[in-house]
Amino acid sequence: MKSIPKLFFAAAAIFALCGMVWGIVMSASGNHMMAPAHGHLNLIGFVAMAVFGTYYALTPQAAESSLARTHYAISVLAVVVMVPGIAMAISAQQELLAKIGSLLALVAMAIFALMVFRHGVGPRDQSP
Repeated sequence: MKSIPKLFFAAAAIFALCGMVWGIVMSASGNHMMAPAHGHLNLIGFVAMAVFGTYYALTPQAAESSLARTHYAISVLAVVVMVPGIAMAISAQQELLAKIGSLLALVAMAIFALMVFRHGVGPRDQSP
């Protein structure tokens, strides 16, 4: 089973690559209408996921908790739902996916806050 930090960093790298390609496509086409969706892909998909991965790498007791895998799943789901949802909202299709994705991102950040308050930052002192 892969470690939580590795999962978060792998997702961050994939989302960053997708965001970079999308940015290049927008630049080449001269159509920047989807810039808000692209920005959320980079911010939530890359930055937040990388911050979460860094936290779990620095705080192994948090990474070992059962809530860490749930945090990962909700974080990935938030990006996968929110980014297309924002694109759909921009193109005047519907806003439901953007709203659901936003709520998922909020839950993911709330879980992160809970983990920080519960486990602190860094490994627990193992001295007697």
